[in-house]
Amino acid sequence: MLSIAAKSGNVVSGEFSTEKAVKTGHAYLVIVSAEASENTKKSFCNMTDFYHVPCYCYGSKEALGRCIGKEFRASLAVTDENLARAVEKKLKEHTV
Repeated sequence: MLSIAAKSGNVVSGEFSTEKAVKTGHAYLVIVSAEASENTKKSFCNMTDFYHVPCYCYGSKEALGRCIGKEFRASLAVTDENLARAVEKKLKEHTV
């Protein structure tokens, strides 16, 4: 699902782009790598709580990057509401 979102141009990645998407109201879902530093995870969790955006810690940096056709990524945001719901549904299935 993430690769579909990335190919359609509905994913931003990297800390600065993800943060900007959340703060401008364009992000509907944020995923932070489980390998990210504790400070990064806490920062994104606090920010997404404040802006009411779902946030998940999932996968390695390499796996997140590979899902969107890039190299290592510590964080990414899905900027399409319907794609974000679909990705979130898949995340819930794998984390239960």
